[in-house]
Amino acid sequence: MTVPVHQIRATYTADTITVYQAYSAEIAAPALAAGRFVPPFKRERMTWIKPSFRWMMYRCGWARKPGQERVLAVEITRAGFEWALAHACLSGYAPRLHADRAAWHRQLKASPVRVQWDPERSLRLAPLPYRSLQVGLSGEAVHRYVDEWLVGLTDVTPLARAVHERLTAGDEPGAGGLLPVERPYPLPAEVARIVDASPD
Repeated sequence: MTVPVHQIRATYTADTITVYQAYSAEIAAPALAAGRFVPPFKRERMTWIKPSFRWMMYRCGWARKPGQERVLAVEITRAGFEWALAHACLSGYAPRLHADRAAWHRQLKASPVRVQWDPERSLRLAPLPYRSLQVGLSGEAVHRYVDEWLVGLTDVTPLARAVHERLTAGDEPGAGGLLPVERPYPLPAEVARIVDASPD
């Protein structure tokens, strides 16, 4: 089956979607203890959420990169996730979506959310021919993320390490069997247009 180039794949329920972030223990431990993001998490900084577990593993090096040793699965409301995408601007200029570069730049400056499509990753973290969505939240979007959308936080660092250990041992089927199940995420048509998602 051919995967659309710009397709969101995620673990989700009727009401929530799971996204991933990686942090140092100094940020992750207080957040897990509180069940929400608390200082030293900084609301003033853009925070990037990723629906793809494999892309998160690529980004954090299986929870081994400095400052990214703890991987969190963040369950948020689908309503919040779709609000973010509806208020997003692509991180790069797209002629089919913007009248010109100046119009794109104005939208980029005004939007509290930035989105970009990066190559999805295989189990061995090699780039694939289709892409995965990354969502950057700033300003109002960060406050909504922390105060309104968050449903739960789970430490999935042990899962990241377990998958990596099986890969290192040459057990790819076993490693793949541990991955979270991710399905194509259905977007409202207008939201799909805003983020340049491929048609189904």
